[in-house]
Amino acid sequence: MDLAVGNHACGVDSVVHEFNRGSTAEQIQDDFPTLTLREIYGAIAYYLDHQERVEDYLRKREHEADEVRRFIEAGEDIASLRRRIRDRYSSSKTNL
Repeated sequence: MDLAVGNHACGVDSVVHEFNRGSTAEQIQDDFPTLTLREIYGAIAYYLDHQERVEDYLRKREHEADEVRRFIEAGEDIASLRRRIRDRYSSSKTNL
């Protein structure tokens, strides 16, 4: 399930996040000018009518983002290790 607002790439999660921070629909529109007030109010109404479902969706998205972040960070560690191995290999060849 992917909750988008209208035909836009902006997800319900962005609108809900701003709404939960206390932003008005007009303030949200300032941050996401491609959205109409009707779409923003619709996203807020959907959230309020399906709050548990949307909160579950948001938790799942956050968990997925954490997994991606860990994967990327682990990749950086591997890249760093590879660089150190290559550097040691290069220096050992020059010391021969």
